[in-house]
Amino acid sequence: MLIAGEASGDLLAAELVAALREKSPGAVFFGAGGGNMKAAGVDMVYDMGQLAVVGVTDVVRNIFEIRRVQKLLLAEAVKRKPDAVIGVDYGGFNLRFGHAIKLQVRTQFGHGGSISRQVAAHIRDGGPKPPEPWLPKTVQFISPQVWASRPKRADRMAPDYDLLLSIFPFEKEWYAKRVPQLRVEFVGHPMVERFAKEEGKRKKEEPSSTTPQILLLPGSRRSELKQHLPAMLGAWKLIRGKIPQASASMVVPNETIAQLARSLGADMPIQTGDITSALADTDLAIAKTGTVTMECAFFRVPTVTLYKGSWLNYQIVRQVLTVKTFTMANLLAGEEVYPEFLQYTLTAGNLAGAALEILQNEDRRAKMRAQLDKVVASLGGPGATRRAADAILSLFP
Repeated sequence: MLIAGEASGDLLAAELVAALREKSPGAVFFGAGGGNMKAAGVDMVYDMGQLAVVGVTDVVRNIFEIRRVQKLLLAEAVKRKPDAVIGVDYGGFNLRFGHAIKLQVRTQFGHGGSISRQVAAHIRDGGPKPPEPWLPKTVQFISPQVWASRPKRADRMAPDYDLLLSIFPFEKEWYAKRVPQLRVEFVGHPMVERFAKEEGKRKKEEPSSTTPQILLLPGSRRSELKQHLPAMLGAWKLIRGKIPQASASMVVPNETIAQLARSLGADMPIQTGDITSALADTDLAIAKTGTVTMECAFFRVPTVTLYKGSWLNYQIVRQVLTVKTFTMANLLAGEEVYPEFLQYTLTAGNLAGAALEILQNEDRRAKMRAQLDKVVASLGGPGATRRAADAILSLFP
């Protein structure tokens, strides 16, 4: 059983299914996710695209639907009794579901996690042996960012998970210090494998300072576009005022989001999917923090990153955040690689100023490319999903 709640997780889950099927041809898959999982042959119980939530306020607004979906999926898990339950990213939902699975298992044995006294006595007295209890292995593929906020969540993961698959090199050591009883395996970043055939498209030449190609990457959710596009489109207008020959385009995940972008004032070419071709032709990106910024890093694209949530979400996050940046390339480098603008600093002027400084400063671009090369090198070689499949199958000697 696999559960993935976002576009990036849906793709990763589909890749993991392919790797598992290659090593275990008879494996059967079901779960919740999106179109990529369905295309990979996963029997879809629920389309998680219906449950797109961002931040605490979205969770509160949708709490009854979230609980309904969790109950639906738990009932399906109990009915089908999979050998493994695999959460793919989507930590807020999947950590709760992983706990629900293990809680369900524990009720078969009694509160202590061992077979109940009543069942043991029943067997000793000559009664028929009860059905074998359901003991699925629980796996989380991609660590939730507990090292960035609310680290106590890691303590709660230890009794709920048999395996945590990490895609960033520092995570295994972090967990080893915090919860050594939790098995954590660094498998590398799936992006490296995904883009291995595109190695030749990584930017080696200098961006054009007279006719630069600007790529806007506002996010994949409606709420993100509404928060991000006003500043991004304002920045594009300022950039074009300084460099009239510049051109811009946008990539979003689907046509529904593309239509929303147009309704919010985007008057540039908008591409749905296939970010690879867009990054290969880009001189500078303005991107929402998240997975997409690592894709920018792989293609050596100079990037300005941003994120803005609701006022309430921001107030909550700032109280629990333990890192200074949301941009993973900056975290991995241990220094600023990509300029980042969050919440109140996210303005058209700030975005445009950072973008123009990069475009007009050759030394800055050269330093950025060197930093990005080190970041990408730290992510491991191709084969992350195959290594993840091996680690999962090792749970079944």
